[in-house]
Amino acid sequence: MTTPVISGFHPDPSICRVDDTYYLVNSSFEYAPGVPIHRSTDLLTWTLVGNILSRPGQLAPHAGTASSGIYAPTLRHHDGRFWMVTTNVSEMHRGHLIVSAEKPEGPWTDPVHVTGTLGIDPDLAWDEAGVCHLTWASFQPGLRGIACVPIDPVTGAMLAEPRLLWNGTGLAAPEGPHLYRRAGWWYLLLAEGGTERGHTVTVARARSLDGPFEAAPHNPVLTHRSTDHPVQNTGHADLVELADGSWAMVYLGVRPRGRTPKFHVNGRETILAGVDWVDGWPVVDEQRFPVTGRDHSFTDRFTRPGLDPRWVAPGTFPTAFTRWEGPGRLVLGRTPQPPQTPALLLTRARDTEWTAQARLDTSSGTGRFLLRIDSAHWYGLTADADGVEATVAIGPAVSRTARIPRPAGRAVTLRITVHDAGRAGEHGEPDAPDLVELAVVDDDGTREVLGTFDGRYLSTEVAGGFTGRMIGVELVDGEVTLEEVSYTARRGRGTPS
Repeated sequence: MTTPVISGFHPDPSICRVDDTYYLVNSSFEYAPGVPIHRSTDLLTWTLVGNILSRPGQLAPHAGTASSGIYAPTLRHHDGRFWMVTTNVSEMHRGHLIVSAEKPEGPWTDPVHVTGTLGIDPDLAWDEAGVCHLTWASFQPGLRGIACVPIDPVTGAMLAEPRLLWNGTGLAAPEGPHLYRRAGWWYLLLAEGGTERGHTVTVARARSLDGPFEAAPHNPVLTHRSTDHPVQNTGHADLVELADGSWAMVYLGVRPRGRTPKFHVNGRETILAGVDWVDGWPVVDEQRFPVTGRDHSFTDRFTRPGLDPRWVAPGTFPTAFTRWEGPGRLVLGRTPQPPQTPALLLTRARDTEWTAQARLDTSSGTGRFLLRIDSAHWYGLTADADGVEATVAIGPAVSRTARIPRPAGRAVTLRITVHDAGRAGEHGEPDAPDLVELAVVDDDGTREVLGTFDGRYLSTEVAGGFTGRMIGVELVDGEVTLEEVSYTARRGRGTPS
C-alpha cells in the first residue's frame, strides 16, 4: 500500500472497534490540544472527531520543545467506556497518564498517572477476569525492556510488581507494545529497529502473561527496510478485529522523495493493511484494502466562536493567544503562557502538492504565514503595516530573501505553494522532494513570487524529530487579525496524496 488512510503528521496509530465503527488516535507531541481522534465505518475514510487532551487540566502548557509532549497513545474500548493511555515525556517522571470517556468526542476525564512506570508507548489490555494490564517500553533501571503490570485504570494504582515480557528479536529500540488475547494465547506486537528506515513489526505469543513468549517464525511480520518501496519506515502497528471476524492492521510509514538519502516532509502517516491468521500467527496483506487519495481542501473563515479541531499550537492551547471578534476576525494577540512559547496557530500539511493562503490584517502588528517543521526549520512570509518579506530558516542560518512594499491599511493575502520538484525543469530524479513557493496575492488575483526554495530543508531527515510539516500563522508583534485560511490539495506528478 502506498497511500495513507490518514495522511500528514499522524504517527503511532492505535485503533479500536465499537460495533461497526472504528476509532483511531495518533501521537501529537508538542502540539495542543493533543491526541487527535478519528472515526470511520469502513477503515478507509476517516473523520476527525476532535482531540482527546483538550484542556490544560489534561495537558499542561510547556515550552513547546520540538518532539516533546505526547508520545504513542493507545485507544481501547472496554465495558462501555473508551480508555486512552499515553506518555507525556515532558512529565515522564509522573508515569503514564490515563483518561476515559463514554463517547469519543468526550468529555474525557482528567488524567490519572501510574506512578513508577518510567518509559514510553503504554498499552492497555484486559484479561478474561476483567483485570487491566498496562504494558510499556520501560526505561527504569533493573526493568529495562517491555514491562507489564496489572493496574486499576480508574486510580492508576499498580496491583502487583511489574515484570518483563519479551524484548523482541534483538533489533534496536524494542517499543510500541500492544497485547491481544486471541484463541487462548496472549500476543505481543512490537516495533523494532528504530522509527527510521530499519523500522519493523515483530510479534511473539505465550499462553499466559507469565511467559515464556515465543517469537513468530516469520518475524518481522512487516518491514520495508532495504527495499525500494515508496513507503518506508513502516512499523508501530496495532491490530483490530473487524465485525465479520477478519483482522486489519494500522501502522505508520513515510513517503520519501528526491535523491538519496531521500526526504520525507509530511511526517509519519497512518497506513492500513489486512491480516490473516495462519498457523496461529498474523500474516500481513498490504494489498487488501484499495485506498485512494482524499481531498483535504478546506476554507476556514472563522465564522463562529471556537476553532475547528484541525488547529493546534506548540506548547500551549490556541485559546491562550486567540480571541474571536466576529466572522472573519480571529485576533492573535495575548501573550501565551509560558512566556517563551510562541503564538503559532497551525494545521497539518496533508498532501504532496498543495496551495495554502492566509488573509491577514496587520495594521496593528506583525504576522507571519509559514510552513515549518520546528522553530529552527521554516519558510515564511512576514507582513507588517508597510510590506511583506520572505524568510528562510535552516537551523542557525536565517535569511531574509526578499521584501516588497504594500499599501497601508489593507489586509494582505499570503500564499504558500508546494509542488513537485520535477516541475522546475530538472531531468530525471530531482534532488529535492519538492519545492516551496512563497508569494503575495493582490486583490485581483495577481501573484508576486518572493522566492522558491528547496523542500529538503523542511524534512525530517534534515530537521530530525518525530513530527511533520505544519502550516499556519505566527504572531510576531502586536496584534494581527486572521480573516481567512484556505488549503487546496493539488494532484500532480508526485506520489498520490
